[in-house]
Amino acid sequence: MVQVPGPFKTPPSLKLDPKPLAEVPARALSAEGADAGGGAAGGGTAGGGAAGGGTAGGGAAGGGAAGGRPGAAPARPASRRSEIPVFEVMQITDEVARRRHAGHDVVSLCAGEPSARPAPGTLQPAGYTGPLGTTPLREAIAGHYRDWYGVEIDPGRVAVTTGSSGAFQLVFLTAFDQGDRVALVSPGYPAYKNILSALGVEVVEIATGPDTRYQPTPELLEAAARERGDLAGVIVASPANPTGTMLGRAELQALVDWCARHGARFISDEIYHGISYAEPGPDQRGVSAVELHGDAIVINSFSKYWGMTGWRLGWALLPEDLVAPFEALASNFALSPPAPAQELAMRAFSAETYGERDGVVAGFARARALILDAAPALGWGTAAPSDGAFYYYSELGPQLERFGDSSSYARALLEGADVAVVPGGDFDPVAGHRAVRLSFAAGEAAVAEALERIIRFQA
Repeated sequence: MVQVPGPFKTPPSLKLDPKPLAEVPARALSAEGADAGGGAAGGGTAGGGAAGGGTAGGGAAGGGAAGGRPGAAPARPASRRSEIPVFEVMQITDEVARRRHAGHDVVSLCAGEPSARPAPGTLQPAGYTGPLGTTPLREAIAGHYRDWYGVEIDPGRVAVTTGSSGAFQLVFLTAFDQGDRVALVSPGYPAYKNILSALGVEVVEIATGPDTRYQPTPELLEAAARERGDLAGVIVASPANPTGTMLGRAELQALVDWCARHGARFISDEIYHGISYAEPGPDQRGVSAVELHGDAIVINSFSKYWGMTGWRLGWALLPEDLVAPFEALASNFALSPPAPAQELAMRAFSAETYGERDGVVAGFARARALILDAAPALGWGTAAPSDGAFYYYSELGPQLERFGDSSSYARALLEGADVAVVPGGDFDPVAGHRAVRLSFAAGEAAVAEALERIIRFQA
C-alpha cells in the first residue's frame, strides 16, 4: 500500500489562500516541453541536454549537436508540426511561480484550476490498466450519464484518457486525416487549433461576438463551409473557455443536426459541465450532446468540476465505429491511462462527493458575483456573459489607450500589482489583443484581493 495523506475530501477551508498554485514551475509539469535553460526527455533546446535529442549548449544521450562530439553532423531541425504557439497560460503560471519563489505575494487569476482539490487517501500499488481504462471506472462514468443526463451509455463506448488533452489528441487522430477541415470558434481554447494544426488538419476559425454569445450557429457553419469547403468536423464547448458562455438545448440540437446533415463529426467539449450559474432546472448542469445524437463525440475531464487537475484524467464518449481505431491508437500512444488517478476517480461519483463539489461551485458563484459587482469600478469594455465555467472574459476598454494591448496590460499588472491575468491573444488571434481573461477558480478571497489591487493599479 502506498500511503498518501488524507481521505477524498476537499481541504477543510474554503477561505482560499491567494497563492493556490503549486510552487513547482509549470514548465516542468506541462506538455509544452522544455525551453532555454532546461533539458527534456525527447527534445531539449538551447541551454539544456536532453535524452533523445539535445541541441546547442547541451549534450544529449542519443545525439548531441553543436557543442557535442567534434565533427558530428548538425542535428536535424525540429519538425514543422512543432511550430505551434506555446500555451501562454502555462508561461504565465510559470512566471507566477518564479515571482512567488522570489518572495512576491502574487494573486493569480490565471489558470483554470480549482484551488479546492481532493486529497487521495490511500491508493493501491499501480500497474498498467487496459488502454481505455479499467472496467469499473468506465462503468461508473456510464452511470454518471444515467444519473445526470438520463441517458444509457454502453461502457464499451467510454474511453478513459490521460486528461482531456489526451482525449482531444486521440479523438483528432482517430476522426480526421491530414487536410481535413475542422471548424471551431474564436475566441476559444487555443489547444484545439494547435493540436489540429500539428496533426496537419486545416483549422477553420469562425469569428464570434456578443451577437451570437460567442458561440457558433448553423448559419455561421454554413458560411464557413461555402467559403472554405466541406467540413469534416465541428468542435463546440459549452460552457466555453474563455467566455463561459453556454448553449441551450435547442441551440445545441441545431448544431448537432447541421453536422448530421453534412456528414461532419460533432465534438462536444463538456469539461466544465456541472459548473454553471443558471437557475435550477433540468439543464442546469449543461446539456450533453450525447443526449441529442448517438454519434456525437463527447470529451470530459475530472479536472474542473472535480478539481483533479494534476491527476491528468479525462474521458471520451465515442460512436461505435471509432472505438476500435481509438483503442489501437491509445494502446500505442499512452499504453494506459494513469492507474492511481483511475482509482481516485472511482470515488468521484458518490452522493457525498457530488454534494461537496456542488459546494465548491457555490463558492465559484460567489467569486463570480464579486467580479460582476466590481465591473463598473473596473471600467473595462464589453464582457462575455460567463454563464458557466470560472472565467470572466472582457475587453479592456479605456485601458487600451493607456497600455496599447492586453499583453502589455497583463505584464504591467503582474509587475506593478502582483496580479496575474491572461491576455486574450491566445484565445483570439484577431481581436484578443483587446481582451483579458480572469479565472475566479482561485476562490472568493483571492478574487477580492485581486480586484482591490487591479482597481488601485488602474487609478
